Amino acid sequence: MSDSPKIPEDIKGLHFYFIGIKGTGMTALAELYTSRGARVSGADVDEVFYTDRILANLPVTVYQGFAPENLDRAGQIDYAVRSSAYGDDHPEVKTVLDRNIPLFNYTEALGELSRLYSSTGIAGVHGKTTTTGLTGTLLKELDMPASVLVGSGVSSFGGRSTWNGGDRFFVAETCEYQRHFLDFYPRRIVLTSVEPDHLDYFSGYVDILSAFMEYIDKLPEGGELIYCADDTGAVEAAQRSSLERPDLKLVPYGETAEGPFRIVESRLEEGKNIFRLAGWERDFVLPLPGKYLQLNAAAALAVVFSLLEEEGRDVDENCLDSLVEGVKNFRGSKRRCELVGEKSGVLIMDDYGHHPTAIDLTLRGLKEFYPNRRLIVDFMSHTYSRTAALLDKFAASFTAADVVILHEIYASAREKYDGTVTGETLFEEAHKHHDNVYYFQKPSDAQPFLRDYLRSGDLFVTMGAGDNWQLGLKILETL
Repeated sequence: MSDSPKIPEDIKGLHFYFIGIKGTGMTALAELYTSRGARVSGADVDEVFYTDRILANLPVTVYQGFAPENLDRAGQIDYAVRSSAYGDDHPEVKTVLDRNIPLFNYTEALGELSRLYSSTGIAGVHGKTTTTGLTGTLLKELDMPASVLVGSGVSSFGGRSTWNGGDRFFVAETCEYQRHFLDFYPRRIVLTSVEPDHLDYFSGYVDILSAFMEYIDKLPEGGELIYCADDTGAVEAAQRSSLERPDLKLVPYGETAEGPFRIVESRLEEGKNIFRLAGWERDFVLPLPGKYLQLNAAAALAVVFSLLEEEGRDVDENCLDSLVEGVKNFRGSKRRCELVGEKSGVLIMDDYGHHPTAIDLTLRGLKEFYPNRRLIVDFMSHTYSRTAALLDKFAASFTAADVVILHEIYASAREKYDGTVTGETLFEEAHKHHDNVYYFQKPSDAQPFLRDYLRSGDLFVTMGAGDNWQLGLKILETL
């Protein structure tokens, strides 16, 4: 992306056409663009998503199904934005290109928006969605002049992925896949974790670390890097940054951090996840499980204190009270330890965790939070490349669960199956670490087993980036 803006700073009255408008990020972006006075229309498949409800409440026109004729019906189009899922051969993309309408990928359009604010990019292999959602929840509690974009629906945003509270600050979840975050223009960056992932694109740790280093280098003179001192990869990135960019301000957080964002006390009570930071004599209480969530909250607090400082706002007792209240009010985001429901004494949750580290941390957190419940996890691995490259780690990541159910690998359109690994391969390897592992080819195949197996007091969790989340809904219906 060039250093000169491609979209005008004043977009009021300009017409943007969104190809794939129902995607979580695309819907959120459409909402932010309309809030700045742009006209928005777009198209997507006719399948109903949770974003349909959000779009119905926005001043946008949505065409069901993709067709070149949609662009004629939309009228004069100034700019088009496409989901990263659609290439140049997509019928609407092709029409846009043929008509020489300026076309942006989602990440480019997001990056153009980030130029207009003092922007914060939340990045990392794990934790960026929850950290962004927590940051937005705190900013909302403080009534800060900020806008926030998360990669999932957030309960404190009314199930939306955005919160619009003003146009001075912008906080957004930014993704490392295909180096998409390089389209973003941050004033500060949060780095939660760095380790191998997206191995259909990155060759390994060194490659993905180089992407994060390139992103950090986008920070302006005197920019701020807020990083997790408990994550080896994030620490290495920060150490390299301190050598290459001594002008940057480095702010660590976590149990091993130096400074005000060190977690100095951590304890669990029934339904309460409690921690303290070195800088303040206050208990922060999360209503959700997991020590990793304390890290996410510490990162969010570090961002908020930085923005308060930039705003010139004093951190008095009332401000601290609001922050404590904001942490307590955070109920998570869609597919992040999301409570699906409870029936016949069985608690059903869903989580997007699809990397071994995230799986292990989430399951351990759930077991600590619900020590008296039997933990049954249904996991569907996503992409052959990730499963093959991290097979041993995946196999060992379920130890906190009492029962593990596995399925076929959920394939990605961006890769081809090479025959080296299957869902059964993961099942065989997981059996080396866990006695109670079951395999059902399709998630629906496990429904009769679960209907008979689950009992009152159980916690049933669907995990992964596949479509096994639907199994939790079906079980809830049939219990």
